[in-house]
Amino acid sequence: MAELEVDLVVVPIDGSEESETAVEYAVTIADSYGAAVHALYVLGEPTVRAIDRGAVDEGDVADDTEAFSDRVTEIAADADVEISTSIAAGFSTEVKTLHPGTVVLDTAEQLAADFIVVPREPATDAESDVLEKAAEYVLLYASQPVLSV
Repeated sequence: MAELEVDLVVVPIDGSEESETAVEYAVTIADSYGAAVHALYVLGEPTVRAIDRGAVDEGDVADDTEAFSDRVTEIAADADVEISTSIAAGFSTEVKTLHPGTVVLDTAEQLAADFIVVPREPATDAESDVLEKAAEYVLLYASQPVLSV
């Protein structure tokens, strides 16, 4: 049996407690394999629509995502795991095929990720179910090993 080699673990996040738990698992896996973690902050439909309507300031969204990304960085630093972050919209009013799951898989492909960790439990905040939607899609279509937590 071939041994699994992991250099990069991708974990989608959305600011929820569930995504923070997924980061903890991703960091543990990365630490075990001497790998790095990439945390992808996926903006959900309510947030994207609010930005499009001008109901929410993009700067405020950037501040919120940055604050959560800072927390993610702290988790990785505690385990001495290298971490990078990015932000992507998981919904579009113009691109009908854009889905939170495709954003996760496209990012994993672009970064040549070896492993994906996704939260599968329903988000405690009904407004931020973006990762719940992504998890099923990622589990069905990922070419990398996936841990659903």
